[in-house]
Amino acid sequence: MTQLRKQMLEEIQRRNYSHRTARTYVRIVSDFAEYFHQPPDKLGPEQIRQYQAHLFQAKKLAPATVSQYVSALRFLFVKTLRRHFLAEYIPFPKARKRLPTVLSSEEVTRVIDAAGNLYHRTLLMTLYSTAARRAELCRLKVQDIDSQRMMIRIHQGKGGRDREVPLSQVCQLFCVNDQVLFLGWVREGRGNIPSLAQRFRRILRFHDAALSKAGIRSGHRIVKWLSAARQ
Repeated sequence: MTQLRKQMLEEIQRRNYSHRTARTYVRIVSDFAEYFHQPPDKLGPEQIRQYQAHLFQAKKLAPATVSQYVSALRFLFVKTLRRHFLAEYIPFPKARKRLPTVLSSEEVTRVIDAAGNLYHRTLLMTLYSTAARRAELCRLKVQDIDSQRMMIRIHQGKGGRDREVPLSQVCQLFCVNDQVLFLGWVREGRGNIPSLAQRFRRILRFHDAALSKAGIRSGHRIVKWLSAARQ
């Protein structure tokens, strides 16, 4: 590990950034250095300009993805190397704002009805009735369900934040009485509870399968559809 990489990781740790952010920043800075075949601390405004143009022209990256690269480079030069004057040479790209695709209540019902079994149906109902992220659903346990207050506690969601979301009555019956959230992981893991990465891949797989069976394209934004979950 180089001294610069060690220094950058220490600055990331001081700010309590997530491990995922640390890996992303290190990967981007490494790519930046490899592109010019020089240490990143030897590069300056002209190389930054060329690299950002390369991201758009050669790599064909979307503005949102390029913004991640900008954040990493700004962290390197401004926070780690203390070259504050370079911030103006690392602009964030302007991103177009588009309205998300949101399913109707009838379409959500079709997706839920297309579930392959009770376990998948319960997870899909929980997904669409709470608008939880699929990665957050992987961590959900039966003890996170507060049936008295009709709430679900989401632990360490996006940004490392905990939050609570409302629980529909139908989801409560499936999740608590049958303990399908926990038992489902065991059944699909053939006796062993799978890892978070395995759970996430499985959720993606059966969610996409349900969308396909319902005749709906993926890529929509998941919002709360409590009425659909109660049907």
